[in-house]
Amino acid sequence: MADSFDVVVAGGGIAGLTAALTSARLGSSTMVLTGGVPGGLLLSIDRIDGVPGYPDGVAGYDLCPLTQEQAAASGAAFSMGELEGLEAAADGWQLATSEGDLVARALIVATGARFKRLDVPGEDRLRGHGVSDCASCDAPLLRDRVAAVVGGGDSALQEALTLAESVAQVIVLQREDTLTAQEAYRRAAAEHPRIEIRYRSVVEEVLGDERVAGVRVRDLASDALDDVAVDAVFPFVGLQPSSQVLDGHLELDGDGSVPTDAGLRARLAGVFAAGIVRRGSAGRAAASAGEGAAAAVAAHRYLEDGLWAQEGTTSGAIAVAHGNGGADG
Repeated sequence: MADSFDVVVAGGGIAGLTAALTSARLGSSTMVLTGGVPGGLLLSIDRIDGVPGYPDGVAGYDLCPLTQEQAAASGAAFSMGELEGLEAAADGWQLATSEGDLVARALIVATGARFKRLDVPGEDRLRGHGVSDCASCDAPLLRDRVAAVVGGGDSALQEALTLAESVAQVIVLQREDTLTAQEAYRRAAAEHPRIEIRYRSVVEEVLGDERVAGVRVRDLASDALDDVAVDAVFPFVGLQPSSQVLDGHLELDGDGSVPTDAGLRARLAGVFAAGIVRRGSAGRAAASAGEGAAAAVAAHRYLEDGLWAQEGTTSGAIAVAHGNGGADG
């Protein structure tokens, strides 16, 4: 017989860990499916800014384990299993996971996102041989060498700034004619002597035989191609929400994000979404933590009163009957 919980949280990033902490503190039996080592995309980040209580920033590999410890101390249980499927049950949801079946009265989907690929020749072949998405892991190995960071958002510039502390030069290749990162990161990158920013530049191929030796870059202004010698490539061109498990159960947005109402309720009774998997998420650690806590509070209220009605969605009000499990309500 499958183990049963009041709340199951799918995802071990900061949204999922905070949801688990809040849920357990509210008295709900809570299981977290981390899908591997807890921490998500933040686990390799040297410095996360904007988190209350950390004026100098905090490393993701500190913040996430501390939050996990708090959740566990509050009574949350953890499994390294991954949510693989769900179907409506008499009192909630029957969940298939990589470590066995569970039953949840409420489900919080906080499965986060994965980095988008450049989808260019050489990228997959040289992954782990100069193509990387972890500057803090690889920067010490690139001392006095040249690295390329592809993208102009927060993650790209955070990685560029981390790399710049070790490497000889960081070349930021940005498709647009402006950077999209927050002002603090744009200013820091512009002022760093080892960071060069090239706008209107698109990577068309990662070059190298056994290791990265360069990138072939198209200048969108002139349409000219240029082979730029670099020793490593860090693609940060956006995130793809990890929502595959819900595909077929409800209509996802075009980018795969999960639509919710203002109360973080999805179009499935008893299912909530929080963090960067959710449509409209701010995509920042503090915001994701807040969404995780809010989703847990909303789930607790749902478990207390059994009522389910969505309001304030961009597509209008949606009413979903309690326990019907329907995709459209």
